[in-house]
Amino acid sequence: MSIKIAAMILAGGKGTRLQSLTRKTAKPAVSYGGKYRIIDFPLSNCANSGISHVGVLTQYESSELNTYIGSGRNWGINGVDALMSVLTPKQTEEGSSWYRGTADAIYENLDWLDEIDPEYVLILSGDHIYSCTYNEMLNLTEEKDADCTISVCEVPWEEASRFGILETDEEGNILAFKEKPKQPKSNLASMGIYIFKYKSLRSALVADAKDETSDHDFGKNIIPSMLEGGKKLIAYTYKGYWKDVGTIASLHQANMDLLLSGDPTINLMSMTGGQRIYSEDNHATPQFIGPKATVKDCLINQGAKVYGSVDHCVISSDVIVEEGASVANSVLMLGARIEKGAKVVDAMIGPHALVEEGEEVKPEKGTIALVSNKKALGR
Repeated sequence: MSIKIAAMILAGGKGTRLQSLTRKTAKPAVSYGGKYRIIDFPLSNCANSGISHVGVLTQYESSELNTYIGSGRNWGINGVDALMSVLTPKQTEEGSSWYRGTADAIYENLDWLDEIDPEYVLILSGDHIYSCTYNEMLNLTEEKDADCTISVCEVPWEEASRFGILETDEEGNILAFKEKPKQPKSNLASMGIYIFKYKSLRSALVADAKDETSDHDFGKNIIPSMLEGGKKLIAYTYKGYWKDVGTIASLHQANMDLLLSGDPTINLMSMTGGQRIYSEDNHATPQFIGPKATVKDCLINQGAKVYGSVDHCVISSDVIVEEGASVANSVLMLGARIEKGAKVVDAMIGPHALVEEGEEVKPEKGTIALVSNKKALGR
């Protein structure tokens, strides 16, 4: 077997900054936008790009995520000429261990890639929100005969130290790369999206695996070593919506960006054709808006029942907002219940969580409140 390009999605991180939302759930399986999981976005982007061979590398609390991905049918990446594989750490003759870093995760699955024998490998993160196709990036890689292309975007200077930062020449050739520099010389940030020539990537991974001092990380080790070795690395500038939802605040903001008063560059309701985001259909009942309900600027998924007041909210399936309850600027995940008289402002209410009768949920100044420990009855 030999194909043009295969994708490898890194989906094994703990996501500890999402607190209780990821205590028993892998970060890419976290709910987003009322009906989606975060992993839906890179998988849909691959499907929309015509990429038919995808490996998803899972690790931390992976059971729910593995089940959700299944055969890849939701994204059309299954069948005779397609392959979706969930790749977990495995026991070998040398023993077994967790993936030691992003690069080691790919290295440990070189046998899967060797079997497919792609000309190029696309490396993605499983926990970013964005909608695009990768065809233009691949075309640039071929046109420039690059060993690696890194998708980049400009970030505010005050945030640059949080990212891998690149310096490029006028033609887009990468001259320098520094992971999370204290004093960045550029605000051109890596998005963690890479296209490699497979032969170049394989060689770099094999060499890195032998280096006992390495962190086995793409940003810290693989990219710098390829630059030092004289490989051709180029930048592809991405101009659309992209969000790293690594914190409660960023996940909340990414949901708010979907609403009419949010960021106009991402609108899931208008995505058609090549930009559609695919997800699991949970076959819930139709949504119901009660006779005394007040609804303003909300996304409300099927199965939700709203009897109270909701303003500027993203509401998932099977949520219940009882009469007399009010919710504003909040995200209500699958099966959450807000009882009568409760007031919720600037909050994330986790899956099947309960806000009790008369309870008031609001954050400390400058933060987002999180409720996910109390379970709604019957859930």
